Amino acid sequence: MNHTENNTAEMERVKMFSEKVAKVKSELKKDVVGQTDIIENVIIAIVAGGNVLLEGVPGVGKTRLVRSLGKVLSLPFSRIQFTPDLMPSDVTGTNIVEKDENGKLVTKFRPGPIFANLVLADEINRATPKTQSAMLEVMQEHKVTVANTSYKIDEPFFVLATENPIEQDGTYPLPEAQMDRFMFKLIVGFPSAEELSSIVKMTQITMAETAEAVINGKEILDMRALASAVPVVDEVLSYTVNLVSNTHPELETSTASTKKYVKYGASPRAAQGLITAAKVRALMSGRYNVSYEDINALAYPVLRHRIKINYTAINDKLTVDDVISMIIKETKKVR
Repeated sequence: MNHTENNTAEMERVKMFSEKVAKVKSELKKDVVGQTDIIENVIIAIVAGGNVLLEGVPGVGKTRLVRSLGKVLSLPFSRIQFTPDLMPSDVTGTNIVEKDENGKLVTKFRPGPIFANLVLADEINRATPKTQSAMLEVMQEHKVTVANTSYKIDEPFFVLATENPIEQDGTYPLPEAQMDRFMFKLIVGFPSAEELSSIVKMTQITMAETAEAVINGKEILDMRALASAVPVVDEVLSYTVNLVSNTHPELETSTASTKKYVKYGASPRAAQGLITAAKVRALMSGRYNVSYEDINALAYPVLRHRIKINYTAINDKLTVDDVISMIIKETKKVR
């Protein structure tokens, strides 16, 4: 196959990729009003194989989005309602003792609701730290260990968690180690008056989701394989690494804004997540290469839960996103 044929086949695959994503978006819009950026970023994370944390006050459509997503992607879906009395075994499953056909007592593993392809962890920050720790292994390694035996979870596997703003009563801050397991943190804003009107009209007709399945688990894994092959030029990779390094105030090379406003910076997972997600975003835009713009656009969902701002930033009435904007501006593009 010559170079021209190679390019043609490549562009054909990119076109099919963006067409599939367009179908998914179009189906999700049947159930979710507005929230275009949220939908796009959730799709990016899912194709990239990352978990997503959706933050917003109750009633803004977080759960509806995830349920609709389960239908569109035709994936086995389960929901775990996190509460202060939820135990780790309620999530992962437990060993039970029962009689076999010979009347002997045997131990059998009964899987918990985490054994699904798409898991909605609803109000995840209402559970105690003990239950949160049960989520760490499964979110990172896609397996569960019970009584020294490990059980793999079928691929593709995603946790889409919703959380209430930390200021609300009855919430526990998620541990940093768990926050780091989420590729993206997305803020679901309150709808505009026009969007709210559309939501009310839609739910008067039916409360059920009307979206239909357009792709399946195998297609998602194929799309992920295509995305992983997207090239990243050295300049863009260096810029990404510099951007993540610049979130660390203890480094001499970090930016002035970081030294002034950041308490601690992002982990290496941030750089990995940025590159992986940027490859998917490039394909969704019909490109077979990662640009600086992909990195800058995704820096907000990738970094906002991984960096902690200090009291100086809070006193200056700055949000985490404001500080990320400053760091992006002060990080020089590699030429």
